[in-house]
Amino acid sequence: MSKVKFSKSRKSAHLSPPPFFKGEGQGGGGQIPVDNLSSPHLASPLSRGEGSRWRGARKIKNPLIAKRKAAPLLARRKRRENRFRFYGILAIAFAFGFLGILLCNIISSGYSAFAETRIRLPITFSAGMTEDYFGAVRESLKNHFPEVHGKPELFRLYALISRDAEMQLKDMLAANPGLLGKTEEVWLKASSDADMYFKGRITKNTAEAYRKLSDHQLDWLEFLASEKRMKKTFNSTFFSAGDSREPERAGILSSMAGSLLTILCCMLTAFPLGVMTAVYLEEFAAKNWITAILEVNINNLAAVPSIIFGLLGLAVYIGFFGLPRSSSLVGGLTLALLILPIIVIATRNSLRSIPPSIKDAAIALGASKMQSVLHHSIPLAMPGIITGTILGIARAMGETAPLLMIGMVAFIADVPRNILSPATALPVQIFLWSDSPEAGFAERTSAAIMMLILFLAIINGAAIFLRKKFEVKWS
Repeated sequence: MSKVKFSKSRKSAHLSPPPFFKGEGQGGGGQIPVDNLSSPHLASPLSRGEGSRWRGARKIKNPLIAKRKAAPLLARRKRRENRFRFYGILAIAFAFGFLGILLCNIISSGYSAFAETRIRLPITFSAGMTEDYFGAVRESLKNHFPEVHGKPELFRLYALISRDAEMQLKDMLAANPGLLGKTEEVWLKASSDADMYFKGRITKNTAEAYRKLSDHQLDWLEFLASEKRMKKTFNSTFFSAGDSREPERAGILSSMAGSLLTILCCMLTAFPLGVMTAVYLEEFAAKNWITAILEVNINNLAAVPSIIFGLLGLAVYIGFFGLPRSSSLVGGLTLALLILPIIVIATRNSLRSIPPSIKDAAIALGASKMQSVLHHSIPLAMPGIITGTILGIARAMGETAPLLMIGMVAFIADVPRNILSPATALPVQIFLWSDSPEAGFAERTSAAIMMLILFLAIINGAAIFLRKKFEVKWS
């Protein structure tokens, strides 16, 4: 058998396994043919726990030794991975913890706003009460507390009942004229301060100088409660009334109607413009420096502070076009500018996710470019387009700064009749209530925040549902 020389150079490009094995520990150190390595009197270098060497090749270490040396490195790497995983879990736990604290604070402060306190009094429906319905309430209170004298004390006694009782008695008499000349026990709405005391927000432990109810008023309320003339009921006024200067008469109906009209105008404006812009830039526009500038500006608009869009709406829609100030139309058009970049970016990403073979197949079958986009690309990208639009609307629904700039901060008690009527929005209503010092407005602020969070959660849940339902996964 002829010997084959094996180059000792490690840089040789034609390095190949040698046909001979240099036996170590065999006494001679001579070359043994590879075919003879299977002889029973020869032991493999790996089985003896020793290193092996090809002639002229670099030494191959024992795998057991290499594993023993690599074990600390692997353990260190595993510890780093575990620490990184722990830090990630800790960050998520912190985020959920702070979110839980925020929600618990809001719920604990606002859940009581969904209940109201009512006081039962005997009301005499006389013929003269039609001129002064609250006069019947005053007479009932004076008869129930005959020991109260003097205008200041009587004024404090009358302050326990809300002025909404006047409208309540008027509606009762209009619905049932047979009440005239009779005395009926009527559950009247308590004032905001009395309501706060019955809910435990005001206590006697607070010094009289630091609460709005005097000690005499608290004694009168305790006397009414001892006679079982006070109870809690569901606060339907919170959902059926507009804004008011009195906390017990304030509700979110007008602000919710204004928000819905504003979002409707916003969606009808931003959705078609955003989708058409994205389709043109992605499918039809030439790839040149002009479209590059447009893409950069669209991406930058998504990061512009929202108050800038409010200034733009104030200058363009109100200053130039002369649209009514504080109307849902101006608010919707202003918010449309805000979410337009979001819809464009989401639509373009959805169109890019469609395999090019879909459009190529349509064109190969004779469809035009427009037909391939309208009949294939847009329908398949619609789940992503709808998701981006809904998320944009969710952002617009929680915006306050742009609406403040166009005058939707005005006091609006009535429900808007159309998109040109003066209106306010729920975030603006929350802002106005949060600036009021009354404790009744404080709990209604938290309750309105709860409703806004609920609506945003519903909108985001709808986006996730539509995404999962209509999403097409390409293999």
